[in-house]
Amino acid sequence: MSDVKDLVQVAGIIDAEEAKLLAEEGVDWFGFPLRLPSGKDDISEAEATEIIAGLTAPQEGVLISYMVDADEISAFTTQLGVKAVQLHGDVTPEELRKLKDIRPDLYVLKSLVVKEDNAEELLQFVDEVAEFVDMFITDTFNPATGAKGATGLTHDWNVSAELVRRSPKPLMMAGGLSPENVADAIRFVKPAAVDAHSLLEGDDRRKDRAKVAKFVAESRKAFAEIATA
Repeated sequence: MSDVKDLVQVAGIIDAEEAKLLAEEGVDWFGFPLRLPSGKDDISEAEATEIIAGLTAPQEGVLISYMVDADEISAFTTQLGVKAVQLHGDVTPEELRKLKDIRPDLYVLKSLVVKEDNAEELLQFVDEVAEFVDMFITDTFNPATGAKGATGLTHDWNVSAELVRRSPKPLMMAGGLSPENVADAIRFVKPAAVDAHSLLEGDDRRKDRAKVAKFVAESRKAFAEIATA
């Protein structure tokens, strides 16, 4: 997983049927938000573990977590059988360093939550922790709810583009991405990967096949364009 680029992740897998749909439509990484602070996980840990075990490379399962303790993160990723973890909690640089020390095999993504006025803070954080992570992921803060991810809201793409230029590690872009805007986002920000969740769902809150197919196709097209630009 060292050379990760042009990657499409879909988060919030709810069951094996949905995972099968995503696999058929060419999604690369499958995000499983588990042990959420709200206590409202979309799927049981046992079912997530079973789905992850059934994925075949290059498809991978990713734990999406708000944990902040390196030992707890390591233990849970081992339990699930994932090779990658996406950290959305306020993990300190010291814990990120510890996690990399005890689990050099684990691909670590750290969130950068974009607010209205924190661009400089995020740039400084990238400088501080880049050596302890493998990829950053931008997402959007919702001031109405305090949510730091899965908000369905976009943010200032100029901030994400500046983070891409600043970071020595690749960046996954998330936050309000949809089949309609993902190509423009890729062309503007030039990320290594993109992620979507709620805007790929239908009225029944399940992933919609047509939306997933269009999201993947638009992403692939735009990644190919920036590669030759």
